[in-house]
Amino acid sequence: MVADKRRSEQPRDVLGRAPSLADTLAARLREELASGRLKAGERLPTEQQLSQTYGVSRPIVREAVGRLKHDGLVLSRQGAGAFVADPKASSVFRLDVANFSDKGDLRHIVELLMAVEASATEHTAERHSDADLATIRARLNEMQAAIDRGESGVDEDVAFHRAIIDATGNPYFRDLSEFLDRRVRTFIRTARANSARLAGMAQIVQGEHQAIFDAIVARDPQGARAAAETHLKNAAARLAIYLDR
Repeated sequence: MVADKRRSEQPRDVLGRAPSLADTLAARLREELASGRLKAGERLPTEQQLSQTYGVSRPIVREAVGRLKHDGLVLSRQGAGAFVADPKASSVFRLDVANFSDKGDLRHIVELLMAVEASATEHTAERHSDADLATIRARLNEMQAAIDRGESGVDEDVAFHRAIIDATGNPYFRDLSEFLDRRVRTFIRTARANSARLAGMAQIVQGEHQAIFDAIVARDPQGARAAAETHLKNAAARLAIYLDR
């Protein structure tokens, strides 16, 4: 079991410091579910028990369990607590990627991102309004300003791509993009942050963004798709170089 009833004992599996303890704990609990140690219909240990077992605060436990609920792995019953859901009944798509050190996983993630982002960029080139274009241009300029200040421009990068997604006018693109942002956009942020450390690389990345923008301005759907695919492939290559080092 994830926890036992010996609440007074010291934690047996304390989690170390991490960028997100909630994500780490959620991943650990998923392992418990996958192993069968916690079975469908079984009540999850209480927040207090999980807090003592893993040596984290109750708000962290609450956040981690919330992730499991969001993924359809755990269900709440009012007044009774949280229970393990039947995996066969779940219709929730999950994507658990802890890191991108595996080049096979990296390739698969890039293929997924390309299917979404390149298609969205293609649609934006066809559908964008003048207001959409003004927003995308503003985000592009904000990236350049960040580069000029010697900053990584990571947040500006994400905002640029989000503006392109929004300009599709398709709410499902927006929802899926937000899901990917939470789950796998780390690799884009990591690639961008490390590119910023190499002389001239940030401006090369900005050139890729400029190519995307130019194709959108020209209402060239195929050119926009190709520019988006090139950008993602290059981002993956930059991260692979970093990982090799």
